[in-house]
Amino acid sequence: MTLGSGGSSVVVPRNFRLLEELERGEKGIGDGTVSYGMDDGDDIYMRSWTGTIIGPHNTVHEGRIYQLKLFCDKDYPEKPPSVRFHSRVNMTCVNHETGVVEPKKFGLLSNWQREYTMEDILTQLKKEMAAPHNRKLVQPPEGKVYMLV
Repeated sequence: MTLGSGGSSVVVPRNFRLLEELERGEKGIGDGTVSYGMDDGDDIYMRSWTGTIIGPHNTVHEGRIYQLKLFCDKDYPEKPPSVRFHSRVNMTCVNHETGVVEPKKFGLLSNWQREYTMEDILTQLKKEMAAPHNRKLVQPPEGKVYMLV
């Protein structure tokens, strides 16, 4: 996010940006099927986040709750966070062994722009669940999780 008018603009510092995202994530987003927040309120660098996606209607994901981990390194938002499903899921953009969302297979991460947010990632992943190539894929039993690496 940049502020300013005319030819000048100010880049919002990383922590201000993350505080804005935290506030938005805590208020709830849209229809409530996507949410996120910090893992550790004492982490002054605001690196580790948890996201939740409730599977979209009329897909094999319907009614399932998916937990994700997002890690915003020091170069966020210039570079995207790493995103990893904790809940097991079968999707074309997710590594089946680790749960990592593979940037090369997920356009939002591969074409990252500073204006994008964690909310955008979660919302796009939910849309990806409903895409024709993912909506009917057989899913692992509910409650299964990836082992922490």
